[in-house]
Amino acid sequence: MPISYFVAATLARVGDEMVAFTLVLLVLERTDSPALAGITGAAYALPAIVTGPLLGAWLDRTQYRRTALALNQAVLGAVMVSMLAVVGHSAHWVTPVLAAVAGTTLPMVSGGFTSMLPSLVPLERLARANSLEAASFGAATITGPAAAATIAATVSIDAAAVVIAVTATLSILAIGRLPALPAALSTHEPFLGSVVAGLVHLARTPRLRASTLTTTVLMGVTGMLLITLPLHMASVGAPRSAAGYLWTALELGSVTTALLLSRLQTRWRPEYVVMLSVAAYGLAFTAWPLAGTFSVLLVLAVATGLLEGPMLPAMFAARQQYSPAALQGRVSTTAASLRVGAAALGQAAAGLLVPTVGTRTALLVVAAGLVAASALGYLSIPKAVAHANAG
Repeated sequence: MPISYFVAATLARVGDEMVAFTLVLLVLERTDSPALAGITGAAYALPAIVTGPLLGAWLDRTQYRRTALALNQAVLGAVMVSMLAVVGHSAHWVTPVLAAVAGTTLPMVSGGFTSMLPSLVPLERLARANSLEAASFGAATITGPAAAATIAATVSIDAAAVVIAVTATLSILAIGRLPALPAALSTHEPFLGSVVAGLVHLARTPRLRASTLTTTVLMGVTGMLLITLPLHMASVGAPRSAAGYLWTALELGSVTTALLLSRLQTRWRPEYVVMLSVAAYGLAFTAWPLAGTFSVLLVLAVATGLLEGPMLPAMFAARQQYSPAALQGRVSTTAASLRVGAAALGQAAAGLLVPTVGTRTALLVVAAGLVAASALGYLSIPKAVAHANAG
């Protein structure tokens, strides 16, 4: 994996991981409204449901991927600076509208970068590159929430928003060093037809569908945690911003096993690695409501992350193994848009659910949702396919 790719992708993802957490804290601090915080987070992510397939089809046809990736970062930086002026100082609807603007090109951060890997890395090195790609996501999820939490606690939440804008600018500089790649798809194919082709491939490829369904529901449940964890901090005697360190602990565990167990990709079918990891991840969350102190919760978070670690590289492998090269952009961004959209819905639902049922019950809902995600993925594979070429 070229170092320029790793730097550009990781910087972009650090900013993205800071956004979700920073927006929640900014809205809670200035309005004290969990509902508005949930709606704002959802507004940031929901546009990706529509734009993901369109962006993926365009990426497969264009030679200007770097420009698209840089534009996403420029919009993100501008919106975060604008948020400082409007949150709590204007009509409530303005905040989610601005968030939606930033979220329009959000699939670029995950799917847009990842779709480049098969063109940048030889086939024999792809499994290792997937593990490094998972490490990029993990490093961003470790650094992003922790940075947002630390800056919010020691300086201000406003400063965290400024740091996001700076990170976006640095990412643009790194993107400029990426190699230009040729289009994967002939531009003679109708654009809407190419969009539909990506969606149809995801829906009709059983093993890819299973992985995508499991990880999409996983993200919906994870979206609930964005609201649940800051509000849960009071029950363990910690400030809301401390929730960022829980995200860091989760990802420390996740990155560890993602790197150490990369060979699972070649020994087991990737969709089964995805489903087993997500089920184990969910079972681990059943212990979270029992933690009486923040330090115990921190240890649980690391252990929980260890169980989730193999999921992300296996998800990348499923997209690559079950999709032709000409569909990589569409499959990656469409799957990413589904995940982002599901996270948005989960975040909005949590904004309404958590004040009603409490954070401990919400954590149990998260645990049940993750186990259900794994089960849904398994059930989506026809029996004939599941028993064919097993292993």
